[in-house]
Amino acid sequence: MTSPGDEARRPAALPADAEARRTLLEWLDDTGYSLYGIEHDFRGADLSGADLTQAWLIGAVLAGVPLAGVTLHRADLSEADLSGADLAGADLVGAKLDRAVLRSARLDRADMAGASLHGVDASGASFRGTRIMGASLFGVDLRGADLTDAVLFHNTFRVTVGDTTSVRGLTGTAFGPVTVAEAGSSREVGGAELEAWIGARGGHVRVVPPRRRAP
Repeated sequence: MTSPGDEARRPAALPADAEARRTLLEWLDDTGYSLYGIEHDFRGADLSGADLTQAWLIGAVLAGVPLAGVTLHRADLSEADLSGADLAGADLVGAKLDRAVLRSARLDRADMAGASLHGVDASGASFRGTRIMGASLFGVDLRGADLTDAVLFHNTFRVTVGDTTSVRGLTGTAFGPVTVAEAGSSREVGGAELEAWIGARGGHVRVVPPRRRAP
């Protein structure tokens, strides 16, 4: 007999790939460990609302997978392909997304506090209303991304933005500088100049000076 909690864990659709489907079903039958889906292909699944806390999804293929409202608290998604995935409202607190692909992914209203994004392609991704607080974004491509109404808080924000990056309503604090790629050239922008660049586009972010090391 299944409990309401078991039903909540059951995905709306299973992956097309046989190995990924078997791994997911085995995990659903035993709640005593984190999902181990390293390099598995989860395309075809609908994991919306699933609790994948501390899941191991290194190198997994989740391109185009519905993941709205999913819990990926402290999950390892390093090198995962999340291009076009729907992560709206997802819990990505403390998640590791280093070298992941987030091209055209939807992360609207997601909670990314304390997440790690190093070397990430997030071009064309949507972060509308997303909480990107205390996170580390280093070498992240945000050209064409939508950061409308997103919130930063003391983030490492070494990212690449461009003319098509929307920062309207972006608020909070961040450590720069960022790389601005415009008109076929790029330049580093930090401090008051970065604040002005964001302000001219409808955002209001205070750029925090780099921490000085104690002598």
